[in-house]
Amino acid sequence: MAGQNHHFSQFAPEKIPYAIKRYVEETARLYGVLDRRLADRPFVAGEAFSIADMAIYPWIVSHKWQSQRLEDFPHVHRWFNSIKERPATVRAYELVQKVNPPTS
Repeated sequence: MAGQNHHFSQFAPEKIPYAIKRYVEETARLYGVLDRRLADRPFVAGEAFSIADMAIYPWIVSHKWQSQRLEDFPHVHRWFNSIKERPATVRAYELVQKVNPPTS
């Protein structure tokens, strides 16, 4: 859903208000699901950082493109910051410019 959100709000040549609203709202609903899941555990699958966290985290990195405010989802916000500060995450995101340099 976040990918559809990105497409219609950021990249579609024609801005379709219905599509943008639909996917922004669906993304917010899913952030709410994730927020409830993280309410009583540090990571998506429980106590340990797992592939589930690795799969979800990159979608949350672009929360602003999705018209989402992490402050509206306190458990997601906490989880996001805890992963963002992990040394491996820091190293990975330091490589972005090298691996995916700007084209213009």
